Amino acid sequence: MTTISMEIPDEMITFAKPSNKEDELKRNAMILYPYIKQGTISHGRAAEILGIFKMDLITLYGNLGLPYIELTNEEIEEELAMVDYLKGTMA
Repeated sequence: MTTISMEIPDEMITFAKPSNKEDELKRNAMILYPYIKQGTISHGRAAEILGIFKMDLITLYGNLGLPYIELTNEEIEEELAMVDYLKGTMA
């Protein structure tokens, strides 16, 4: 672990210094989330950095309302239709 110094608004101090390991993990996961979102790192790499399993990170984000897969219902239907089509052509 490394300690860094950051400038943050005074009102954020309570949130930046979690009082337990679970909140610390959430804080650190949220620091990494924008880099996952923009494709700089993967969920797997973020989990590795945090010292947890990828599925645990995906679950953590899900519990925070951040989906692993961001597809609209229409996109999901298109994907399922393609799977059905491919199953039919490969049978």
